[in-house]
Amino acid sequence: MTKHVVASSSAPRLADEAVGRSAVRKASWRLLPLIALGYGMAFMDRVNISFAALQMNRDLHFSATVYGFGAGLFFVSYAACEIPSNLLLLRFGARRWLARIMVTWGALAVAMMFVRTPGQFYVARFFLGMAEAGFFPGVLYYLMQWFPPDMRARAVSRFYVSLPLSSVVMGLLAGALLNLQGRLGLAGWQWLCLVEGLPPIALGIVFLFCLPDTPAHAAWLDPEEQEWLLTQIREDAAAGAHTEGVGRALLDRRVWQLGVLCLCLRGSIYAYTFSAPVILKKLTGFSVTNVGFLIAAMNLLGGAGMILNAIHSDRARERYWHVIVPFLVITAGYFVSGLSMLPWLAVPALAVAVINNSSLEGPLLSIPAIFLKGRGAAAGIAAMNTIGMLGGFLGPYWMGLARDLTGDYQRGLLTLTIPSLAAAAIMFAMHRSSQRQRDAAAG
Repeated sequence: MTKHVVASSSAPRLADEAVGRSAVRKASWRLLPLIALGYGMAFMDRVNISFAALQMNRDLHFSATVYGFGAGLFFVSYAACEIPSNLLLLRFGARRWLARIMVTWGALAVAMMFVRTPGQFYVARFFLGMAEAGFFPGVLYYLMQWFPPDMRARAVSRFYVSLPLSSVVMGLLAGALLNLQGRLGLAGWQWLCLVEGLPPIALGIVFLFCLPDTPAHAAWLDPEEQEWLLTQIREDAAAGAHTEGVGRALLDRRVWQLGVLCLCLRGSIYAYTFSAPVILKKLTGFSVTNVGFLIAAMNLLGGAGMILNAIHSDRARERYWHVIVPFLVITAGYFVSGLSMLPWLAVPALAVAVINNSSLEGPLLSIPAIFLKGRGAAAGIAAMNTIGMLGGFLGPYWMGLARDLTGDYQRGLLTLTIPSLAAAAIMFAMHRSSQRQRDAAAG
């Protein structure tokens, strides 16, 4: 009789778990590949000038400082428009707003091919940043409405893995596109802007018709699956101490801590990314095509690191050390490559930095959902990303300036140890603070 009672009481729980697994599996297959494809295209159009610079700077007579300043201007307008964009996403819905973002940034990415002067370059990069603003924080907020807390690092990593994978695609394509030099009267770098700018416009239309705003709007979910997802999100919103409301989120100390951490992270990684083809070409003596293959290989390993670290973080139910350790390894990578430009030492050190930059993203981007909800989550995530994106301006500009002042990129690489170490310190401080709060609640 006892066994029968236990079996009977466990049956609804097992059925509920089966519904949950089915709902999450459907959401993962229907949403994450589409979002990953969109973000991958965004990243390619954001940084493809790192390859274009191999020809563009020569053709247009841009100095490293002009190039670095223009590359970074993207992030100034991006940062300025982050919070308004995320609040407009709440008003118009993710489907329409994300589709609008993709179509406008695709059109402006294509327009980059018409740049001729530094002023035009600055204007084009500024408006490209304005057009893309809100896509990344909007997607993070959107995923919070679909995936329960213990699955978010994996969900984030499965769309964010498109960042290193898009670098793989870009590395493989760049050489071929740059080699179209002179075809139809266009320079190779113009072909690069044209070919990589058109796909987001088409994908934006796909978003408009295929991306449901919430589980309640997903016709491909059964009613019980819709209810399970909505229940999980409601329970998460009600659990623990959360910051709700735009004003409270913007004043939350943890939002600012994560913002400064992201500024350090984005500043260092974009400082390297926008200069990577030039740095690696000088280190190795490879052709443009082979440099592209090398960058592709580094980022392919970065994608694997991102997925594995996110899985381990979810299973361990721990976020902070899964961010701290990669930052310390990144610091070591920049330190070694900054001290020695010997190819056999510097290239592996840079590869280690790239892999660990990718691996920490899933756990890091799951932390805001621990203490933010509702409109507070939309505003807080956007604010965090706004501060972080300023690093995207400072990093490339600093690297270009350091190159012009010293004659090489080695000193610039060495200075990247400072923001990486600072980011590790901020995350450690947040870990200690979170631990004290848990101890106080338990006591």
